[in-house]
Amino acid sequence: MATMQFDLVSPERKLASLEASEVQIPGSEGDFTAMADHSPVLTTLRPGVLKVKAGSDVSEYIVTGGFVEVSPTATSVLAEQAVPKAEASAEFVNGLIADAEAAAKNVSGSDLDVANKRISDTRALLDLI
Repeated sequence: MATMQFDLVSPERKLASLEASEVQIPGSEGDFTAMADHSPVLTTLRPGVLKVKAGSDVSEYIVTGGFVEVSPTATSVLAEQAVPKAEASAEFVNGLIADAEAAAKNVSGSDLDVANKRISDTRALLDLI
């Protein structure tokens, strides 16, 4: 099976750099899967679980937002925050929810819809850990 380079970094650390066969991405406009020879895409992330398949191994990461660049040979993710799913706890996710709620207090109009969607997406992470 064809592979591509996959890199996941957050401001705190590099979480992954490996050859992957597919990456399932929680895009802001909807989930999608990147594979080798994918058309170029640059998009933003929403809070969710990013899954990386490398051989028979699947790694999962909780991400809160950021950017994804997909090319035919690579997928690069620059996440606002990212942790391996195995390291995520309810306390960690509740902290993310509190941060999203605090940020929503400072917005209005159409930005409030975006902020409320972020709160909803972040709350949904509790069901995934």
